[in-house]
Amino acid sequence: MEQSSHIKVKDLNVYYGQNHVLKNINIEIPNNQITAIIGPSGCGKTTLLKCFNRLIESVDGVRVTGEVLVGGENIYDPKAEVTHIRKKMGLLSQRPFPLPMSIYDNIAYGPKIHGERNKKELDRIVEHYLKEASLWEEVKDRLKTPAGSLSIGQQQRLCLARGLAVEPDIILGDEPTSALDPQSSRHIEQKFIELKEKYSIVFVTHILRQAKRIADYLIFIHMGEIIECGPTKEILENPKEKKTQDYVLGIIS
Repeated sequence: MEQSSHIKVKDLNVYYGQNHVLKNINIEIPNNQITAIIGPSGCGKTTLLKCFNRLIESVDGVRVTGEVLVGGENIYDPKAEVTHIRKKMGLLSQRPFPLPMSIYDNIAYGPKIHGERNKKELDRIVEHYLKEASLWEEVKDRLKTPAGSLSIGQQQRLCLARGLAVEPDIILGDEPTSALDPQSSRHIEQKFIELKEKYSIVFVTHILRQAKRIADYLIFIHMGEIIECGPTKEILENPKEKKTQDYVLGIIS
């Protein structure tokens, strides 16, 4: 059965000033799967990820051409509404950035922005998404304490819950476990595996073992170009391109 695509990228080019960072990117990212973007440091992995929610536009001097279709909508259409686009995306950064407020208010923040005012409904949302992120049992008795008092691993799960609370379609992760201890990393990996039933997940990683453990689909990028993409097992065990073979073998890193 053919896998449907949640994100389609057509002739995407990104320039930082005169520097051509992403070059003629054409890819399709499957729905309800975990997609890992892999490649050497500085190859454009995070730049590509940030194109999916238009965060790339926060970089001075950036210029983007081409199309990124999310659910069939070109998010770079001049008429596209950025807030609406970003609501579709939950984002986990390398380090967690809880808002400077309570655990409860971190989760309630997004729904409040989108108009939810009912206290009972906000309570339900907070509990539901803390459970989704496997954090509820650890924090249910201290919801009014500052989010900054949590461990870094708990903070990352809090940020995951906060992102889910606005009911996105897609979860993006920029090396979301790189600052975490092994146990916290496993927590996030396991949540990704569970959550792919409801969401499409795209994350950047520099750890091939992690990509092998949890990704269904791989995109290998090198020097701003897509070299190869496909099912994880196929890319890691039978890569078609010499550069992919070299990366998998650790010859280029």
